[in-house]
Amino acid sequence: MILIDLSRSIYHKMAGFSTHPQVIITPFGTHDEVRDADGYKFSSATLSLAMGDHAGTHVDAPRHFDASPGAMSIDEMPLETFFTEAVCLDLSHKPLKSDVSIEDLEQAEKAAGVAIKPKDTVLLHMDFHRRCYGTPAYMTDFPGLTKESATWLGNKRIGMFGVEAISPGRPGRINFEVHHVCRDLGFTHMEGLANLDKLVGKGRFRFIGFPLKIKGGTGSPIRAVAWLDG
Repeated sequence: MILIDLSRSIYHKMAGFSTHPQVIITPFGTHDEVRDADGYKFSSATLSLAMGDHAGTHVDAPRHFDASPGAMSIDEMPLETFFTEAVCLDLSHKPLKSDVSIEDLEQAEKAAGVAIKPKDTVLLHMDFHRRCYGTPAYMTDFPGLTKESATWLGNKRIGMFGVEAISPGRPGRINFEVHHVCRDLGFTHMEGLANLDKLVGKGRFRFIGFPLKIKGGTGSPIRAVAWLDG
């Protein structure tokens, strides 16, 4: 069994949407503080976390992009959504600030030698994390899906897809259209993934990325992991 970590670390004031809560991490207890319980001494080192439900590597719940009263929150989503078979499509040739077309996805699926199946998790490697993480371009220059290419994925009845960027579509109207495709076709997506290059050419594998059970949450940070045989 080979496990590949696909998650970003969560740290103080990490990059994120300006419209989302900023991640704030502060010491609550330190190693200098020692507690004593019946002669047994142990450290009080703890951290205080304040962050939104879309911090770091995370998954969107339908409630994030579906305004209808019955849209599921993250705690209502089936656990089976987050433990699935998966494939990774190589789109690393796409230029920054470009749209990913249906033709791009079809060619990537063929090159991977895999067939996307219903309920699959589809990971889209665009080499964006390596190219832009830690720079201002990380917030704006990512390639992204369009309404049409997101619909192509949805018509394959996938469970969800994932990207390295902070959103699945290019900034502006296109991104909202991609979210609405997820709403209309009943699937979701992850943002902020990393290490997708390690999955290129690996065929089919298992994906694990369970969310926190946030009551009423519109999304959740996840520890995304690829499980390969080996």
